[in-house]
This record gives sequence, structure tokens and C-alpha cells, in this order.
Amino acid sequence: MTTRDLVLIALFAAITAVLGLFPALTLPLTGVPVTAQTLGVMLAGSLLGARRGGLSLVVFLILVALGLPLLAGGRGGAAVFAGVTAGFLFSWPIAAWLIGWLTEKNWEHYNLWRAVAINVLGGIVLVYAGGIAWMVAVAGIPLDKALYGSLPFIPGDALKVAVAATAAVALRRYQQHPLGHPA
Repeated sequence: MTTRDLVLIALFAAITAVLGLFPALTLPLTGVPVTAQTLGVMLAGSLLGARRGGLSLVVFLILVALGLPLLAGGRGGAAVFAGVTAGFLFSWPIAAWLIGWLTEKNWEHYNLWRAVAINVLGGIVLVYAGGIAWMVAVAGIPLDKALYGSLPFIPGDALKVAVAATAAVALRRYQQHPLGHPA
């Protein structure tokens, strides 16, 4: 791993932290807050690739576990990893890795539709699978309530997919390997 790799990993951990500073949008009917930090997950995977994207989220979560208030709303500390939404947090490095791996595998024919599909799979399907499974298995929330409770997040996450996919495709147009994706 090069110094450049370490800088990019730290940079995207910082970007994910900064995205936590955006005020959460509270949905009017459910009161469910939508945050911007899963955009950091999608961008890390799309722009850094599998290894560096996944590691950037591991670094971010280690900093959260150490008590830094980096999650939306200023949350941090080990207790957040025992809460109802911890499954979503645990899924972030895996999601960034999956997005990066799929991006690398599709790089030669990478376009907006592939980028959208990859970010939906990693940034929505995988993250929700981890989060909902955690809510059911650990928090004891019935599956139907966990599923319905997660639905209000879909429009916001679809917007994040569009932003991440557009950014990744734009970088690909101007540089074949913007942040060191392998050929």
C-alpha cells in the first residue's frame, strides 16, 4: 500500500464524516431521518475501488467506535454498534468493497447504467439487507416492521445513487483511472 493509497483512504473517511454534518431530513409522515453518509459509502467504492473503498469505511467506523462524534447527529462511541441501526453501519465497509469490486470488474464498459446498478446493489440492497437483518435478529423487530420502516429511506438513497454514479462516470470520462482503478 502506497502513501497515495493511505491518503485516499483517509480522505474518503473524512468525506464520510463531513457528510454527517449535513442536517438530517426528517420525513413528514414517519419522522425517519435521512442522512447523507451512505453517499460516502457509494462514493468510496465507486471512486477508490474495492480495497481502498472498504478500508476507508473501516477507518471511519474505527474512529466512530473510539468515540468521535462522526455519525449524523453527532453520534459516536461503541454504544452505536449495539443499537438498532448497527447493522447498517456494519454493512458500510462491505458495501463500499462490493461497489468497488463491481466497478473494477466493469471498468472497461463502465457507463451510467452500470454505475447506477452497481450502486443500487451495494449501496441500497446490501446495506438494507445488513440493517434489516440486524434489526430482526438482534433488536427483535418483526421483519415486516423492519421492511416497512426502511421504505422511507429509498427515495433519498436513490438520489445518492444518482450522485455517486454520475460522479464516477464523469471521472471515468476525463481520466481512465481517476484514483488508481486497475485496468
